[in-house]
Amino acid sequence: MATAVIMPRQGQSVESCIISKWHKKVGDRVDVGDNLFTYETDKAMFDETASVAGTLIAVFFSEGDDVPCLMNVCVIGEEGEDVSQFAPAGSSEPAVPAQKETAAEKQPAPSPAPVVIQEVRGDNSAASPRAKNLAVRSGADLRAAQGSGPSGRIIERDVKELISAGIMSTPAAGDYPAGTTGTGIGGRVSAGDAVVSSAHTKPAEVTGDEAPETWTEKHTNIRKLIAGAMHASISEMAQLTLHTTYDATDVTDLRERLKNALKKGLGSSSLKPMTVPTFGDILLYAVSRVLLNHPGCNAHYDNEKMTYFKHVNLGVAIDTPRGLMVPTLFKADQMSLAEISAKVKEYAQACRSGTIAPDLLTGGTFTVTNLGTFGVENFTPVINPPQTCILGVGNIIGRVRNVSDKLTVYPAMGLSLTLDHRAIDGAPAAQMLKDLVTYLEHFSLMSVGGSN
Repeated sequence: MATAVIMPRQGQSVESCIISKWHKKVGDRVDVGDNLFTYETDKAMFDETASVAGTLIAVFFSEGDDVPCLMNVCVIGEEGEDVSQFAPAGSSEPAVPAQKETAAEKQPAPSPAPVVIQEVRGDNSAASPRAKNLAVRSGADLRAAQGSGPSGRIIERDVKELISAGIMSTPAAGDYPAGTTGTGIGGRVSAGDAVVSSAHTKPAEVTGDEAPETWTEKHTNIRKLIAGAMHASISEMAQLTLHTTYDATDVTDLRERLKNALKKGLGSSSLKPMTVPTFGDILLYAVSRVLLNHPGCNAHYDNEKMTYFKHVNLGVAIDTPRGLMVPTLFKADQMSLAEISAKVKEYAQACRSGTIAPDLLTGGTFTVTNLGTFGVENFTPVINPPQTCILGVGNIIGRVRNVSDKLTVYPAMGLSLTLDHRAIDGAPAAQMLKDLVTYLEHFSLMSVGGSN
């Protein structure tokens, strides 16, 4: 029996997703668990797997299509089954069942029919955000597009046809200023939407003969969003980075004591085995407590107001093959060290496997990013708007100090706090960093007794 595969809804705020890659084509055999296609939200990438076995007998959308959630994307069944009942209105691919082609049936493909673009004089609300953004950047007259997306929606492919046909808007027809609608899912405005190039020339393609040792790869939607957000962050904010180190002797000794206790079987049970927190876990715990006394660092800024938060929602930067992801530890100030450690491991695994819920990739009030594992001592992390600060964590290095006229070596860990100088001055940010150093250098004492 034919079974439709729908576009999943990844989070309550996600209205549609973009198909970035098909792993199967019509006629391919599909087993349970096989990857069918990869799709993207404005925050993450996911793989949709087959829940039934059979043959992929129909595909309704192409790579790059923006598909509403819960809409049929393809059909799995047996050759010859009728799939017309599953075809969504306005899908980009015909719902044609897979059929075996005989030698007698092999004929040259007919010439493609010319694209007829009908002029539409209504508003542009039926166009997808990606289509609108491409129209702005290219100068294409979006009012002349004929929508081929679901329910007649104008999608990116339709704008490309306008560009190919040379149908461009005049200055008087430029009704779609940059920044009015974002390129994110559901029209969300990303930071990159404000940066629109006025140059519309297409760069020359590099051929194998010209550069045999190079290759090109298209940016994923996530990469584009990261690029736009980072560029906007640097260009729009007055960012300043403060650097310091803290004496990691106390946290190093604490971890050693926990390791020794674990070896002796102390602190563990069959129901709740003890784990040793990482340096990163300890730092996240300390940050969540210190920020409660520094609301300006745990805030959101826009040009008209500051928004402060009662709780600390910590964003934790995770490096993944799919790109940088920042899941949020909501109300981290109410979590124990063990809870923070467990959640970080859980979210990191989900990010790298592509199963993280999009709702966990928003809502952060302060971000921590750690490059210490790569041997970096300090760096200048870039703020994730609209947050006012971000903390960069470096590695532990041996430093020398004078103690009673004797030179001693101690473990020092680098900390780099970037602040938005529009929202917060250097002195209060420096005080927050100083308080964090004090908390970390006396972590065993400060963390005794619970959450404060």
